Amino acid sequence: MPTLRPSRPQDGARIIDIWRRAVDATHHFLAAADRQAIDAEVCGFLPHAPLLLAVDADDVPMAFMLVVDGHMEALFVDPAHHGRGLGRLLVQQALRGHPRLGTDVNAQNAQAMAFYARLGFVETGRSPLDGQGRPYPLVHLRHAGAPSASAGAR
Repeated sequence: MPTLRPSRPQDGARIIDIWRRAVDATHHFLAAADRQAIDAEVCGFLPHAPLLLAVDADDVPMAFMLVVDGHMEALFVDPAHHGRGLGRLLVQQALRGHPRLGTDVNAQNAQAMAFYARLGFVETGRSPLDGQGRPYPLVHLRHAGAPSASAGAR
């Protein structure tokens, strides 16, 4: 049974390993030069970010999530642990604190799109570029359990 805990400085190398393995397994659409540039950015940021980890019985991270102001900025599961409910567990934890949880997904990542749809996220918009201005379209999602912005307006 996995447990959830905040990341620690000593988790940095494992977090980067999870990110690389997950991206290599799911982001086949990235150009090699972009993959390298993103890797450099991630290595400078991710080990110091306030992540929530799913860890095994030996306290080894298997997945991580970053939520900032009700927006899930990152959710990555080590491919060796795909299909075990770790992503779902992390998202459910985020929804407890952020019922209007939103996230962005690369439009080319069909696996992630299907995952979020199964969890009740709906599309709220699209952008032609990713957050760094690269040509990887994003789909903006919000959890369907959240009331719409216009629900209270009459």
